[in-house]
Amino acid sequence: MASLSPLAGKTLDPSRLTDIPALIAAYYDRKPDVSIPAQRVSFGTSGHRGSSFHTSFNEGHILAICEAICRHRKAEGIDGPLFIGMDTHALSGPAQRSAIEVFAAHGLDVRIDEHEALRPRP
Repeated sequence: MASLSPLAGKTLDPSRLTDIPALIAAYYDRKPDVSIPAQRVSFGTSGHRGSSFHTSFNEGHILAICEAICRHRKAEGIDGPLFIGMDTHALSGPAQRSAIEVFAAHGLDVRIDEHEALRPRP
């Protein structure tokens, strides 16, 4: 049986909250250094993993991943629509915007939820 956190049922100290505006700023401002392994693109069981605070999830990563997707689709003759969603993570919106910019630059038919609803990852 899993043990409960000592914080369970208590009011969270505001100092423990993530500064979301700073997280989003780091997503755009920090540039990964490929010579630092911890700053390279890293995929987990459900996709790209990392934190913009550690320069391990940032716009450079999303742009590179989406460019690779576009090149793969072209090389394989894939020309159907591309469906893109987002989840509840704070960087999902910025990452989705970055991705759509790359896909639009390649002329892809990009589809998003008409209600901008959050979708769980597979």
